[in-house]
Amino acid sequence: MLSFIVPAHDEESSIVATVESIVASAQGLGRQSEAFEVVVVNDASTDRTKELAEAAGARVVSVEVRQIAAARNAGARAARGDVFVFVDADTRITRDVVDGVVHATSHGVIGGGAMVDFDEPLPFWARVTMPWMTRVYFLFKMAAGCFVFATRDAFEATGGFDEELYAGEEVELSGCLKRYAKAIGQWHGHRARFTVLRPRVLTSSRKLRIHSGFRIFGELFRLMFLGRRGVKKRDSLSLWYGPRVRDPGKGVPGEAE
Repeated sequence: MLSFIVPAHDEESSIVATVESIVASAQGLGRQSEAFEVVVVNDASTDRTKELAEAAGARVVSVEVRQIAAARNAGARAARGDVFVFVDADTRITRDVVDGVVHATSHGVIGGGAMVDFDEPLPFWARVTMPWMTRVYFLFKMAAGCFVFATRDAFEATGGFDEELYAGEEVELSGCLKRYAKAIGQWHGHRARFTVLRPRVLTSSRKLRIHSGFRIFGELFRLMFLGRRGVKKRDSLSLWYGPRVRDPGKGVPGEAE
């Protein structure tokens, strides 16, 4: 079974489209071993995220942690599947992506991510830089935060998402899964490995519309310099945990300082 786990905080504007894209992409997989479930982790939402997710067909688990890593782990604990697929609440997937996960995890892949496209409108600076950023993730085999998958065995063996981190937990998990694959060598008769799928997911570019390129890259460079020290406190990560403002490109709430 595939367990799609969607962490969500105040995502009433996007949660329905995300859940519907998962259901449409996963329906009709065929064999019983490839059945699926959608688990939305409602993390301290103050809007209609929970009600809308349930109406769209998801099972909702409610937590009050306000931390992406902890919310994802809570979803994994509640999930019944043998493969976990973590999808951000503002991200849409396709059947090609689901087929890629099923094929990969049947042929030695114990974890991975997918290539990423950003929705429109996209600021000029982002249109120029984001394709390069996603290519770097692909070349270095790092899962982008909006889409991460892992077998249950590998996820549990590596300890899941590091709850000491309030951001960058997907990069940390990518490294852990790659080391785990190298350590075990084989997975179900195939060489164990971590991969980034070529099929693309579509994620929201609201942060890129709300914040300037200077703001975003300045924050990224700051965190590169600080390393783990820079992502251990929620208060210093307003890019991820700041209050909602209106998305100038979509007319719906987004994220900002």
